[in-house]
Amino acid sequence: MWNPLGPARRTCEGLTRRDWLQVGSLACFGMSLPKLLAAESASSSKPGRVKSVILLFLFGGPSQLETWDMKPDAPEKIRGPFRPIPSRTPGLRICEHLPKMAAMSDQFSVIRTNTHRYNDHSGAGHYLQTGHVWHVPIGGGFSPTPKDWPSIGSVVEYLAQQRSLNRPMPDYFVLPNSLGQLQQAGQFPRPGEHAGWLGQRYNPLTTRIGKRSLTDNPYWRNCTDDELNFQIPGMTPRAELNGPRLQDRQSLLSAFDAMQQQVDDAKPHNLDIFRQRALSLITSAQTRSALDIRREPSQLRDRYGRHLFGQSCLMARRLVEAGVRFVTVHYDCVDGYSWDSHQNSADVKSHLLPTFDQAYSALITDLKDRGLLDETLVLATGEMGRTPQANANWGRNHWSTLFSNIWAGGGIPGGQLHGKSDKDAAYALEKPVSPEDLAATLYDALGIDPEIRVLNRENRPTNLIEGGTPLRSLWGSDSDRG
Repeated sequence: MWNPLGPARRTCEGLTRRDWLQVGSLACFGMSLPKLLAAESASSSKPGRVKSVILLFLFGGPSQLETWDMKPDAPEKIRGPFRPIPSRTPGLRICEHLPKMAAMSDQFSVIRTNTHRYNDHSGAGHYLQTGHVWHVPIGGGFSPTPKDWPSIGSVVEYLAQQRSLNRPMPDYFVLPNSLGQLQQAGQFPRPGEHAGWLGQRYNPLTTRIGKRSLTDNPYWRNCTDDELNFQIPGMTPRAELNGPRLQDRQSLLSAFDAMQQQVDDAKPHNLDIFRQRALSLITSAQTRSALDIRREPSQLRDRYGRHLFGQSCLMARRLVEAGVRFVTVHYDCVDGYSWDSHQNSADVKSHLLPTFDQAYSALITDLKDRGLLDETLVLATGEMGRTPQANANWGRNHWSTLFSNIWAGGGIPGGQLHGKSDKDAAYALEKPVSPEDLAATLYDALGIDPEIRVLNRENRPTNLIEGGTPLRSLWGSDSDRG
């Protein structure tokens, strides 16, 4: 029973008793609940630590034991075939196949105790990008659904659209393709990057890379400019389409075809918004310029690596430089495994670690050289880790109970090690970090109140995350809750 003298408590709809009293009193003065929620959303932003976030999503799950939490003193079946090398961070055991990162480890910090129980790629990918467990059971499917929780990037786009629809650039981009587009001929799009029940109008704007290299070049290395053409289908108008004729152009709407498959948002109002976004992008010289990677010097492109992940990281830098607030870069190979490293020597050693080492070190250095690193937070993470014990192929299987990720920029002091794992890199001993904590940290860094509420599909005010705590200690705060 409600205790009138007790503290405010959340109802099942997410409002406290005090909120409902406030709603009732405001209604007397002509302010309805929708108006109250709109006012709350508009005031949900505060000065953030950063202007932009780049999420390097290493789909499949890098092994903590082959990257940033090596256990060289463990038995051979656990420690693996790779060895640690010296770095600039005391106590950091970093893999020998990450030499560029070892030389600049004082520029990033490592969280060694990420953990959750969703040992499934699709569900874990949704969990990491939204801060919410997927509603589909483990192993229950691949594709995103309208019931999914909105991604962090979609919330950023949602708040931007509340302020203005007339922006030359969206606030949320996904590169180089939607996750899963390169795997199995795009038959299995993965959940997590979309807006879900928030509404398809807040989905990311996604570039599309062709598939010419799939047979002979599954890791997209030594690619040509034709293959690395980051464009949005239909965005570049033909010369004869100008003036009044441009207003009739609808081809860019094909870029939102996946969004429009959701029946709940196929309403005239939302379709008008799609058209408005499409036409504004077509006429935006800023967007076309940002997406033209050929404007970059050849030497810089070589530094990032002429492979899909390297050039995607360079494109992410171009987008945040142009004002985009949230950019997700998927490391999405087509070898059938990607970072799902069931074959260590073939996949991880020869391809994944070297290309990541090259692209990541180039990105952080480039952002720093341009004065963008302090205002840009770069998070590199997978959705899970790998089993402590290796399999017969010297690879590792799924293990969501412990994994590592790295944070750089945004004012975070480099060279930190957050948390401690056990002797086998199997479980967190100190300072476990949940996907909810990760989401709360990104929201907080962007100046978005992690307790913000928005209307769900049933028009109920809903907290975007439950129980997450911003990791302010990454910035040197005494308390994560302070």
